[in-house]
This record gives sequence, structure tokens and C-alpha cells, in this order.
Amino acid sequence: MTAIPFARLHATAAAALLLGGCAAGPAYERPSTPEPAVFKEAAKGWAPAQPADMLEKGPWWTLFGDPVLNELASQVEVSNQNVAAAVASYAQARALVQEQRASLFPEIGLNTSADRSGGKQAATESRYRLSIGGSWEPDIWGRLRAGVGAASAGAEASAADLAAARLSAQGELAVNYFLVREADAQLALLATTIEGYQRVLTITQNRFDAGIVAKSDVLQARTQLANAQGDQLTIARQRAQFENAIAILVGKAPSGFSLAVAPWTGTVPDIPVGLPSTLLERRPDIAAAERRVAAANQQIGIARSAYYPSIGLSGSYGTGGSRVSDLFSVSNALWSFGLSAAQSIFNAGATRANVAGAEAQHQVTVARYRQTVLAAFGDVENQLAAARILASQQMLRKQASDAADQVETQMLNRYKAGQVGYSEVVLAQASALSARRALVQVQADRQATAVALIQSIGGGWNAGK
Repeated sequence: MTAIPFARLHATAAAALLLGGCAAGPAYERPSTPEPAVFKEAAKGWAPAQPADMLEKGPWWTLFGDPVLNELASQVEVSNQNVAAAVASYAQARALVQEQRASLFPEIGLNTSADRSGGKQAATESRYRLSIGGSWEPDIWGRLRAGVGAASAGAEASAADLAAARLSAQGELAVNYFLVREADAQLALLATTIEGYQRVLTITQNRFDAGIVAKSDVLQARTQLANAQGDQLTIARQRAQFENAIAILVGKAPSGFSLAVAPWTGTVPDIPVGLPSTLLERRPDIAAAERRVAAANQQIGIARSAYYPSIGLSGSYGTGGSRVSDLFSVSNALWSFGLSAAQSIFNAGATRANVAGAEAQHQVTVARYRQTVLAAFGDVENQLAAARILASQQMLRKQASDAADQVETQMLNRYKAGQVGYSEVVLAQASALSARRALVQVQADRQATAVALIQSIGGGWNAGK
């Protein structure tokens, strides 16, 4: 039996591999972005970001010190269907990477066949065949490696999309949770106010019955009470909507989910000096956009590889005969080895158009990446400004609420003494209620702004320490 020419096979394969350095794609460089030296709203010592987007973000919601929120936020990753879909997309992207990597290696197959033939004028004959063969396309021009690189970058972008979906769902849950607690605080405030209005209505009714005041005072008191009761129902409706939104975020049917009234933990995390230096390190949408630039860059190499011939190697070894025992007979062995090459001679500029399209798509991803970075810096500026202004606003709202409470008390006492009309009491009561509700609102706004700031930097600022 003549030996299979493995030396010739190895020589051909080695020659193909030596050509593998002729990569068709451009070298990848991260696109430049306009990074400010400092933030407009930054405290002294804040610095621009350095990319490190896969840092662990950690349970940032614990910064608010609310055990109920901690429990709910931990359920988002395992129950939220949007996050589940992102997890599945990431698994799909990783499978694509494995598929692309498999193309770098030879494909080997085992083939067997058996047939029996005969006729009136021919003897019945059986034939059996067994062969093992393989084929391999050497990655001479880097097309296959570019495919692996594009798939890997796509998987990394998918991982960042997963992080973004998780962060978005957690942030939305936190905001809805704080809105529920704000509604609880508003309802408690209105309940107290309604009790006061009912007492005033009783006093006014008694004074009217005694002929001290006019009927209009009673009507004004009833109007004030009814409006407060109507506001109470409006807040109750809004609370139900926020509660249902939380149920959906944690993957539960709203009909089977309820959130008990609890004291409002109004904690607002302090913003440490140096916070914005972690911006680009932590935002998953920036990471995803940059990885898509890398994937688009690899697609240029894949498109350019069409300018060069595709080369394939194939070989097989097998046996055959009229008996099953012939399959194991060396004398019946057959082998083959082949080398193929194919090159497009004319395609009316289709290859050039594909390359131009890939380059244009790369520019699209670069522009989107830069826009994402700009939007990220804008988000941080907005939330830093909001956090600073709301902190000052809360102090002013507190002062206004305290003053309005005193005015309400004084006006009610003067009304009882017959010194002022009831219309002045109504104005004082309305002003006091508005000031109290505004104070509750600004407290909720501060917490929502803290959540938005955490989202704008891609995670909590205690994470990764």
C-alpha cells in the first residue's frame, strides 16, 4: 500500500499558515471622544474618566439604607423578563463566538455506505464502503479571524447590553419604590390634614348654628375638606399604579403583589469627591457602543478578504469491497488529498461596494459611540446640578412649611376669636398644605435624582472598592 503523503500535506498547510499574517482588516483603535478636563458641576479634584467598563457595579441600592428596597432590587435580575431576554441574548452571542472559532479548525467526517444490486442478466452484488475525510480552509487573509473578532466584540456588547438592562430595571424599580413611599407620606399628611379640616368644619358649623358666622363659612370649610379628600383619592390611585409597576419589574402579577405601608427612609447618599472619574469605567451603554465599533471594524476585514482567493485543503482515507470484512483489509484502502483555490474575476464592483458599505457602517458606529459618550457627560452634569439645587431647595421648602404651619395656627386662633374672616383661614390652610406637600415632593425628587446619577455613571459609587 502506498503511504498517504502526510509530509506533502504538512508542507502545504504550513505554507498556508505562513500567509496567515496577510490580514485584510484595518487595525482597531478606540475612537477618540471629547472628554472635558473637569465637569461644570464638579467639585475641585474631579477628573475625567478612564475606560474600564467591566468593573463590578455592586448592589448600589443599599446606599439608600432601605431593607424593603434591598429585597425588591435583588429580585429584578432573576424575575424581570427584560433582563431575562438580555441574558438569553448574551448566551446567543457567546454561542456565535464558539461557532466562529470552530471555523478556524479542520472539519472531519466519517462516511459509511452499503448497497446491493442485481438483475435478471447480472449476478447479485453487495458493496460496502467506509471512509474518513477532512477539509480545512486556512485563514490566509484573516477573514475567519475577523469573524471571530466580530463575534467576540458582539458578545462583549451583548454583555454590556445585559448590564444596561439590569441597571435600567433596577433604577426604574428604585424610582417607583420611592414614589410609593412618597405617596405613603402624602397620604399620611393628607390624613392628618383631613382630620384637622373636619375639626375646623365642626367648629364652623357650631359657630353658624350659634348665629356667629355666615353660612358661607360652613360652605368654605366643606369645600376645603372635600378637596383634600379628593386629593387623597388621587394619591391612592397613583400609589396603586406605582405598586403595580414594581410587581411587573420583579416578575410578579400585580393582582398577587402588594407593598405594605412603611415609614419612609429619606436617605440621600452623599456624592463623594472624585465620582465622575469613574464615568466611562462604569456605563454599560458606552461599553456596548464601543464594542460595536470594534465589531464593525472587523466587518471591514471580512469584506476586504473577498478581494483575495479562498483556499481549501481536503483529504480522505477509506476502504471498500464486496464483503464487510473487506472494510478492514489494507489491500482495499484508498486515499485522496486535494488543494483548491477560488477567486472572483468579475462581479461588477460588488466586492468594492461591500467594503464601502462596511466602512460606512463603521463610521456610523463611531458616530453613535461618540454621541453616547457626549450624552453620558450631559447626564452627569444634569444630575449633579439637580442634586445640588434640590439640596438647597429642600432647606427652603422646610422653612416655608414651618412658616406656613405657624400662619395656619395663628389664623385659626384669630378666627375663633372673631378677629378675621374664614376666607383668611382657608387661604392659610391651603398655603400650609401646599408647603407640606412641596417638602415631601422635594425629598422624593432628591432620591430620584440620586438614582438617576447612579444610572448616569453606570452603578453605585461604593461598588468596586
